[in-house]
Amino acid sequence: MSTLTLTGAAFADTIHENDIVLVDFWAAWCGPCRMFAPIFENASAQHPDVVFAKVDTEAERELAGQAGITSIPTLMAFRDGILLYSEPGALPAAALEEIIDAIKALDMDAVRREIAEHRDGSVTQP
Repeated sequence: MSTLTLTGAAFADTIHENDIVLVDFWAAWCGPCRMFAPIFENASAQHPDVVFAKVDTEAERELAGQAGITSIPTLMAFRDGILLYSEPGALPAAALEEIIDAIKALDMDAVRREIAEHRDGSVTQP
């Protein structure tokens, strides 16, 4: 599967209508972004069950701002509409694979319970 070009208009629908979505925030002038692009594209071919999307931060400045992007490339990973990972920096292929495998392996019922507990304040922080 090839990567999707994601716009502000389609962002929320893409995140909520697919099980797992990885989003690469990038710009054409960014050297690390250009280095990460083929790694991201290759991973999309290896994981047809995952949606791989790219957001051009120059064309989608408002979306990048809403997402809190301050450095590029930034990779965000969503599962079941929940943001699970958001980190700037170009990743090597092995690190990207580890992230994908970890996201696929998550018990999402446990994740949702943990989110609900934190939201309700029933979990005390150390």
